[in-house]
Amino acid sequence: MEVCARSAGKITKVEGYCESGLDLWVDLKIDSNPENDLDHSDLPQPTASPQGFSTRVQLTDLGSQPILGSNFDTNERGSGLLMSASPDADVSTIKISKQASNAMEELSSMAFAQEPLWQVDMASNTEMLSDVEYMRVVKVRECQSPPSLDVGNSRELEPVLAVSSESSRAVEYFKTSPISIIELLMDLEQWSLAFSNIVSKATLVGVLASTGVERHYDGTLQLMKAEFHAPSPLVPTRESSFARYCKKLGSGLWGVVDVSPETLPQFPSRNFRRRPSGCLIEEMPNGCSKVIWVEHVVVDNRLVHHFFQPLVTSGFAFCAKRWVNTLIQHFQWSATVRAPNSPTDRGVIILQPQRTFFLKFSERMVKSFFMDISASRENKWMPFPVSGADIMISTKSSTDDHGKILGTTTVFATSVHLPAPSKQVFSLLRDVKFRRQWDIYGRNHRFDEHAYISNGDNPENGVSILRAINDETKKIKALYMQESYTASTGSYIVYAPFDYKHAENKLMKDEWPDHIPILPSGFSILPDRPIHWDETGGSLLTIAFHVVAKSPTDEREPSNQLGFLMHNIIAKTVMSIKEALGFSI
Repeated sequence: MEVCARSAGKITKVEGYCESGLDLWVDLKIDSNPENDLDHSDLPQPTASPQGFSTRVQLTDLGSQPILGSNFDTNERGSGLLMSASPDADVSTIKISKQASNAMEELSSMAFAQEPLWQVDMASNTEMLSDVEYMRVVKVRECQSPPSLDVGNSRELEPVLAVSSESSRAVEYFKTSPISIIELLMDLEQWSLAFSNIVSKATLVGVLASTGVERHYDGTLQLMKAEFHAPSPLVPTRESSFARYCKKLGSGLWGVVDVSPETLPQFPSRNFRRRPSGCLIEEMPNGCSKVIWVEHVVVDNRLVHHFFQPLVTSGFAFCAKRWVNTLIQHFQWSATVRAPNSPTDRGVIILQPQRTFFLKFSERMVKSFFMDISASRENKWMPFPVSGADIMISTKSSTDDHGKILGTTTVFATSVHLPAPSKQVFSLLRDVKFRRQWDIYGRNHRFDEHAYISNGDNPENGVSILRAINDETKKIKALYMQESYTASTGSYIVYAPFDYKHAENKLMKDEWPDHIPILPSGFSILPDRPIHWDETGGSLLTIAFHVVAKSPTDEREPSNQLGFLMHNIIAKTVMSIKEALGFSI
């Protein structure tokens, strides 16, 4: 194989000429912005690269260590699913086992590596993977097997130029034990809930190897399917089947790696495949952990809306820092749930049971919101039939699903570009004092924040109970639950009408809020390009309203009356936000 590097701006493209005569282009784009989102005054300070990680294991030996052995139970369900699509389940299991072991070796090498494999772009303070060095070190196998996203149908592949690779790395410290992080990653329910802003849906296909001992995951190998999304219906989801492998690499050092099976036609992935991705977790003093997270995927981004093309194709939209920020948020949320009784900064004392109840309700609300605005096929988005309107509609129906409104509901969503930094947009939409400037429903109301539960070190991240008070009668018209969150990789403000008396009854009966109906609406805010330190540039704002269809509708399309009403509300909301930001329409 001959490798020739061509420079295109700050991104290098590598052209490989294989013996088959096929020209292969690998476009590796990196965006990783290591930063501290926690108060680390009592922790060792992280460095820009993972050079401080203690390597207590010979990485060259990882690939030869077998996963399946006498100490592990093989799961019949996983083997049965392999057998249903393969004449030899044992062969398939061995192939996946070997690939997972090799993936752990590659992840470890990439996580610990410094220059020349990882190179820092000083302008954006991001680590960028060297294409040429990666191909040399990892010994890319594209010459023997072209970069197929569906190995079972290689003849039906689209042109190779449609496929690009995204890679990134992030380093962070956590005030929690390694086993807590490992358990979160290896438990499907916990993982999909904690990362609901990224994971639309997830399925455990089967467990191929495990210790059979609770909370002991060393050597566990499981097959999974997942759908990953960005917070807008204009960004296609990324569906993938992959093996997840957990291994203890040495004293106080663990690894969790994902990799899409390349040799098994029963696990096709036509537009997305995970190369070795995951994290290394090192035990630190005082019950803390250090995490190096690596994301490395192959993807076809041709269907991404032009608004989001720069953000997605740069690798920023699904970068490692986004996963790490979400992990930080989850453990901060857990700490808030466990905290003793204390008054909020609004002077309202919220007892621990009440706080847990509200936080779990808000968690459900946010998860539902992200599910509502994703491009998942389950949402069945349709464009609104008005010329020039870039509004999407998704109609939902529920008859007996607890926790959802019975009958037909409709989600109206749109994404717009705003010539204002994300921080400015977030501050406007979060602050209750400015709400009547953009809330069409609340023009004749005054809003105040009755109670606020802070989540983490950033005072802007938390859960609020808002009251809408009528200007004339001075009576409370409605209560809203609102959660706000901001980080370098994105922000959101999600809210929903909240029946306090209903919630109080649930609390009195010591019940969880799982069955309280909820209709979340809100905003997702992304930078319009990878973040630089000065955080200049514009924002990509996604607006979504989830409403009850009071008039009869079919299961796919809302009534014209409701449709045009919501079109006008969204249009006026966008105009009001622009006016509040000081931009002419």
